[in-house]
Amino acid sequence: MFTEVDLLGAFAPILVVQFVGSLVIFVVADALLTKVGFFRLVWHAPLARFSLFTVLFCMVALGMT
Repeated sequence: MFTEVDLLGAFAPILVVQFVGSLVIFVVADALLTKVGFFRLVWHAPLARFSLFTVLFCMVALGMT
């Protein structure tokens, strides 16, 4: 398992790669769910968005191991 990634000559922790990957997936999923109107059905939309990002981040992190 890699612990660091070389980004243009600077070493970054693998956590940065996982974060950016999950952020890209989150932006797409958030746009789709907003267009569908999903966040009108939940009680606290920011909490639902945070939960969605947390789930995606864990999926990406577990998928890279």
